[in-house]
Amino acid sequence: MNEFKARGWFEEPKPQNFLEHGIGTRNMLQLTPHAGIKPFKSIFNWGNVFPYVAQVVRSEKFDYRQVTEIVHNDAVFKHAIKQAAEQALREERYAKNGHRLLARSISGDKDEEQDEKEGISYQKILHKQEQRAITILKEMGSTLNNTLLAITSWLLYKLLPCFLSGVVTNTKQIEMLQNASKRSPDTPLIFVPLHRSHLDYIMVTFILTNNDIRSPLVAAGNNLQIPVFGTLLRGLGAFFIKRKIDPVEGKKDVLYRAALHLYITHALKQGHNIEFFIEGGRTRTGKPCMPKGGILSVIVNAFMDGSIPDALLVPVSVNYERLVDGNFVREQKGEKKVPESFRKAISGIWKALNSNYGLMRIDFNEPYSIRELVNSYNKIAREDGNSKVYKPASRTLQHNQSTSSLYGTDVVCEEHRNLIESISRQVVFDCAAATSVMSTNALAFLLLTRFRNGAEEQLIAAALDDLRNTLTGFKDLGFSGESAHIVAYACDLLGAGLVTRIRDENGRMFIRAVPTVESFIELSYYSNMLTPHFALSSILLTTFHSLLPEAKDDAEEAPGVSQKKLIETALENCLVYRYEFILNKPTQVLENMLHKQIDELLINGCLRRNEVQDSDHTIESRRLAYHLAYELGDNDDYDSEENLRVSEDSELLLLARETLEQQRNICEVLAPFASTYLAVAQSLQILHRSAMLESEFISFVINDISNKVTRGSCIYAESISTDSVRNCLKLFEKWSVIEVCNQRGLRLISLNTLYEMSRESLNSIVKKIEAVVPKLNAGHFSQQKLLNDPPPV
Repeated sequence: MNEFKARGWFEEPKPQNFLEHGIGTRNMLQLTPHAGIKPFKSIFNWGNVFPYVAQVVRSEKFDYRQVTEIVHNDAVFKHAIKQAAEQALREERYAKNGHRLLARSISGDKDEEQDEKEGISYQKILHKQEQRAITILKEMGSTLNNTLLAITSWLLYKLLPCFLSGVVTNTKQIEMLQNASKRSPDTPLIFVPLHRSHLDYIMVTFILTNNDIRSPLVAAGNNLQIPVFGTLLRGLGAFFIKRKIDPVEGKKDVLYRAALHLYITHALKQGHNIEFFIEGGRTRTGKPCMPKGGILSVIVNAFMDGSIPDALLVPVSVNYERLVDGNFVREQKGEKKVPESFRKAISGIWKALNSNYGLMRIDFNEPYSIRELVNSYNKIAREDGNSKVYKPASRTLQHNQSTSSLYGTDVVCEEHRNLIESISRQVVFDCAAATSVMSTNALAFLLLTRFRNGAEEQLIAAALDDLRNTLTGFKDLGFSGESAHIVAYACDLLGAGLVTRIRDENGRMFIRAVPTVESFIELSYYSNMLTPHFALSSILLTTFHSLLPEAKDDAEEAPGVSQKKLIETALENCLVYRYEFILNKPTQVLENMLHKQIDELLINGCLRRNEVQDSDHTIESRRLAYHLAYELGDNDDYDSEENLRVSEDSELLLLARETLEQQRNICEVLAPFASTYLAVAQSLQILHRSAMLESEFISFVINDISNKVTRGSCIYAESISTDSVRNCLKLFEKWSVIEVCNQRGLRLISLNTLYEMSRESLNSIVKKIEAVVPKLNAGHFSQQKLLNDPPPV
């Protein structure tokens, strides 16, 4: 039975170029833990003959209680219906009579008589809101059930091997979740994956169901409510949420918000696990998006008001060797997204079944309790002298309505905004750090940062060896084996549309990215999985080279920059990427992270210290002495950490000329993002004395970058990214460079008064962005011939 592998329907599996997955992992498509169990004493064990049927039949069944009826009977929901009706009544009165009736009382005989004369009926409005409430709950509610879970599991065992070589996870992580469920059966598990594909919804449920863990209710966008597939997803646990909760900008949909809040709260109280995508939607760039804390705020509130004793947040990392959903090139180029439909879904499934997408990797990270998280943040708040401390059960759900919270009730969301933001950013940071590196991620990263013009296969394989060594201890690798084989496998998987492999007359294989805008944008999706890991190093080295004195041909001594100056400037440059990357956990100090990263760059030889011997110790020996004393618990005789930091800050960090190529490669990691930001900053001048639709401004910037790529003034085709343009606009709004206002659902942007009046102020913003753009063709980089020029083919 160990040799038994799942078949796609009744045909033999297609021969695949298979790559061994990471160490300590198992392919879930080949595991049927219940297949060999004999429920009755029998000579013939049918589970050995029909392993998949036995697996889905014998897996543990749970009581999945329906929540919609409980929500409908909740007193708070009935109050929300009444309030929605009162709001509609005021709006109808205003529409008929204008401002003079805006302050009229809702009840009263005279008002009722006046309303009757005007054809306004409160009872009709109330009935309309009651019917709307029923419709909201019907469209939202999940119908999770064991029967559909079993049928779908059997189908997935049969279908997935047709287009995936494996669904890989670590069995110890599964055991960890099983133990957590057994230890605290009344504590719900909150699964929080980073969202890459529509397949994410189903695969987490598939793995949990077949390992006897309660399947979660999954928050899904209502754009997936398409015929057949919407019903299927609903039966597998999906509860559907509107993409835009408030239909009118600036006006809260009290009824819908109350329904969503109460649905999640009662689901938790009924023992359901919950799964939601904290980014709000699938990443279009391959790197994590900034978190949205709406659903998380409801869950935290359920803990705060005592509805649940605790909840365990489980960060989930999902990655694919090749994305099943296709690509997001059209959207990144500014074109409209093609909406989901039945026809599109069928076409996508048919295409998938006749393709090879390699491995899918799912990692369930260590859960952490919301109770412990709140306690940790309270401890930090006390240490910082912050009087704001979050106390569970300090407030209960009240009936007086607020226009500021997610669900329209005066509860936790607004009061605990900082807490929610901190938890959500920590979840995204942990998910990104724990995401396994797939073979295609590694190859795309090397092609875009080190070999943009291509290189021999042997050279790329050697670079992959270096990358694997660099990542060891920091990132889990979703592949193993010889690097040359991994490179060939990744090339085949990405396909000839993204990567070309040409053998020259000497028999040597030359590999390069297909030189089109579309291929570079799609490759950046795979490459960007590694971008957050190298982001701090890239910022530091870019900052370091911008601070170095001008290169002199006759200079013998290596130029340098004081560590203090480097840290101060790098901290400013990190703020530029505040909406692009989460560079540190909320519990970490960014300055300390930069110091740690400088130590890594020193170890890797990208920087050198200018150490001067003193009478006692060098900086390095003093650092070693400090750490030894700290380990022994006796540091009275040694420098304190503060004194050591002062000594380090006062010395110079010198340029290491022998590793200039390596430094350039690291700088290139963030160069495409910096180029996009610079294009946005330079385009701000078109807003001078004229407001503009945000969508039109984004299109203008994308066209500007596209023209620069065509002319060759911008070498990064992947800089064509609507996501990065939007993130940059958020930054400029934060800096009060631009103002954003909503008019009838349209977003208008204009320059702030200061930048409208002074062109010099606008130039200062451009210079601020230029500081994060690496000067790869100037300064010390221009003095050395780099090795990644393309050889003749």
